[in-house]
Amino acid sequence: MTKEWYVVRAQTGREETVKLSLEKNIKTKGMEQLISHVIVPTEKVSELRSGKKKVFTRKLYPGYLMVEMELNDETWLTVKETPGIGDFLGMKKPTPMAKHEVEKIVMLESNASSEKKPKIKIPFKKDDNVRVKEGPFENFDGVVDEVNATKGLVKVIVTIFGRATPVELEYWQIEMI
Repeated sequence: MTKEWYVVRAQTGREETVKLSLEKNIKTKGMEQLISHVIVPTEKVSELRSGKKKVFTRKLYPGYLMVEMELNDETWLTVKETPGIGDFLGMKKPTPMAKHEVEKIVMLESNASSEKKPKIKIPFKKDDNVRVKEGPFENFDGVVDEVNATKGLVKVIVTIFGRATPVELEYWQIEMI
């Protein structure tokens, strides 16, 4: 039998403690060969709050853990009897995750653990009405035309002398109206 990834419900807000509890349970029962990985999928996000850039870790799926294991009665019981764990996802029996889903989440997890540049959280989307709060176009009102999250830039259409003009600004230079 081969190992597959399964999704397990956990108490929301306690995913990390439930993960540690499960890992301790696995070690105590000597099942490291059968249950090899337990992860809480996360990503690093940077956000501008009160003028300061803050980087924090955000859970991708609050209330869920991913477990790589060889499913049998003994491993199923070990996971199920861990405090804080609800049930496996699946109809009557646990359903393994699709390979492409696992690859995507495991890749995100490895990026979160390595010191990569955090993803920028930009609260604007196309057609939002905004006001420029800093820079040469300060106090101009405009409409968001395009958001470039990787660079942290927002293209805003502002009206200057009666003409619609696209202006590229950093996301922290504008605010919602």
